[in-house]
Amino acid sequence: MAEQSHAVMHIRSVPEAIEWQATHAEEAGAHCTARVIRAVSAALNTDTATARRIAGWQGLALEDAMPLRITGGLHNLLVTGDDRRLEPVYAGLVTDQATVDALVCELFEKWDHRLLPWLDCPPQTNEAGRSASIMAGLLWLSGRLGPNFELNEIGASAGVNTMMDRYRFDLGGVEAGPTDTPMRIAPEWRGDAPPAGEVAIRSIRGCDQAPIDLTDPAQAERLKSYVWPEAHVRMGRIDAAIQLAGERAPDIAKMDAAQFVPAMLAQPQAHGVARVLFHSIVWQYIPEAGRAAITHAMEAAGALATREQPLAWVMLETNRETFKHELRVRYWPGGEDAVLLAEAHPHGAWVEWYGR
Repeated sequence: MAEQSHAVMHIRSVPEAIEWQATHAEEAGAHCTARVIRAVSAALNTDTATARRIAGWQGLALEDAMPLRITGGLHNLLVTGDDRRLEPVYAGLVTDQATVDALVCELFEKWDHRLLPWLDCPPQTNEAGRSASIMAGLLWLSGRLGPNFELNEIGASAGVNTMMDRYRFDLGGVEAGPTDTPMRIAPEWRGDAPPAGEVAIRSIRGCDQAPIDLTDPAQAERLKSYVWPEAHVRMGRIDAAIQLAGERAPDIAKMDAAQFVPAMLAQPQAHGVARVLFHSIVWQYIPEAGRAAITHAMEAAGALATREQPLAWVMLETNRETFKHELRVRYWPGGEDAVLLAEAHPHGAWVEWYGR
């Protein structure tokens, strides 16, 4: 995680952030979305309030996920049907970058005041497929800490993964979770299967600075706007998550991650239940001071952990130098160093297991 934090600090300018995000999308197989992201650089030359705000971005553009904010706004024009000009781009029918640049410039000019507010809030890229890696990490931990877990998620967004106790998983033939659920997670599994075992999620909650209410159609539509259009399976998973949220909403606190973690650690912990902090593709968006505070709080609590009240940290995060998404786990007592268990597609299409 230290390598990720260090690499983030090398990306400070707006053009660098846009190019990094475009490359990241390409690495994840979203070539159409990458073209739209790159076109934002061309749109900075338009005489629009949106372009001026992006060009003069205050703060770290990549950590603020600025490229994904505006990309969500552009996709929303198609999601709502208000402007379909990017439809052939997202469908892969238009691949010439200059043509895409011109289209995005036109959209900036026509929809300036509609796009501008999308820069106000961080993107919500909730993805249920990432929970496959988290569950695999819990199966691995079960053999070390016992089967009972209290889960706490930071950067929970709409709480899609804060409902993973209601998902059915098939992880290389190892199954977990209830069978009577509309959410079934079965990524392509590479390597050995994770260890078979019991995982009993006794409680699960999360936090987000600006949580999305999946039971609100307008907010659910906004969440879909952040999904890369190439990912049709992801749209189906969002629909399943919306159904589950309607039955019982996820427990999400409106709170900064650096405040949530110490508060979570200060709560009484049941004996025989491992307390787990988990997150997926969020660490890079937390300011450096927040990352340091969370790490300090977890390591201090880990030093006090016991076999009866263990602590673990499960993270699926981007290695900013290799573009790989790595599942790493730390646990206390007994395993203070992070263990690389797997690499995964950022949206859960596949998992390559290295665990032992």
